[in-house]
Amino acid sequence: MNTLDLLSDAAADTRGLRNALGRFATGVTVVTTRTQDGKFEGVTANSFSAVSLEPPLVLWSLRCAAPSLPAFLASNCFAINVLSKEQARISRHFATPQLNKFEGLEFKLGVDGCPIFERSPAIFECRTQTKVQGGDHIILIGRVVRVHCCDGTPLIFASGQYGTHTLLTEVE
Repeated sequence: MNTLDLLSDAAADTRGLRNALGRFATGVTVVTTRTQDGKFEGVTANSFSAVSLEPPLVLWSLRCAAPSLPAFLASNCFAINVLSKEQARISRHFATPQLNKFEGLEFKLGVDGCPIFERSPAIFECRTQTKVQGGDHIILIGRVVRVHCCDGTPLIFASGQYGTHTLLTEVE
């Protein structure tokens, strides 16, 4: 077993930490928003998590250095599009810096005008409730105002690669 002791090493091995975090499989999302002047913004994120059922709250986080951060901070809403295996291209698209990430893509507008991808297995339309500084990220907590759910195999990211889950028939 490789061990990385972050407490004793002031110049911690961030690559080693990333490798260890990558062992935790996550779903893949594209989080979108609409700025006050009507510009759409979106980013691929795997930091999505449920917070509460009552009230319905979810969270995700974004790097403080991300070019899209000002748009998400200024907006009062966001949509979390949980991607399917057929949407891996969309994940890569939104993970790549470009001027207009929505050009040429099919999407609809959600309740607050945030872009949503209808073929996503789940979509959470949220109003921003809280923003919390967390190290080199901003954590955005949103109150879910509308949820969409449909069939589809969720896209998963683990160890730097995309995949899907495999159901276990028996747990030993």
